[in-house]
Amino acid sequence: MKVKVNKNACIGCGACTGICPDVFLFDDDGLAKVIVDEVKEEEKEAVIEASENCPTSAIETNE
Repeated sequence: MKVKVNKNACIGCGACTGICPDVFLFDDDGLAKVIVDEVKEEEKEAVIEASENCPTSAIETNE
């Protein structure tokens, strides 16, 4: 699974970093960024949860 954060939509609320800190961190602008190239199988469920809980739908996934 690949995942990315739409920086134009992200408001830096922290839901994704709280749910899945092994995949998401904040950048220097206080917005979320993805820190892996490919999401590991055991992290997929958490990434989907983070995407579903993002208040601005800034997280995009594809499998």
